Amino acid sequence: MFYVYLLKSPKTGQIYVGFTRDLKRRYAEHQKLQRHKGWKLIYYEAYRNREDAAERERKLKSYGSSLQKLKTRLKRSLLLQDLEWAG
Repeated sequence: MFYVYLLKSPKTGQIYVGFTRDLKRRYAEHQKLQRHKGWKLIYYEAYRNREDAAERERKLKSYGSSLQKLKTRLKRSLLLQDLEWAG
C-alpha cells in the first residue's frame, strides 16, 4: 500500500502533504526532524498503486483547490485537533 498523508503543526496550523509506502516509519521520521517535531497526523488516504498516490500528492501540493476541498471536508476534524492540542 501507498499512503498520502497530511500533518498539521500544533503551533502554526501549517499543513504538510506527503506520500510514502510505510506510514508509521515516515511519521516517526518526521517526529525526529526539528521542523516537524510535534506535528500531528490528521489524515491519510491509502492506495494500492504508487502512481495513484504520487498523483494525488502532486494535486494536493500543486492545486490549491484540491487541498482546500479536502480541508473543507475535514473542517470538524481540524477543529477537534486544535481543541486536543489546547488542552
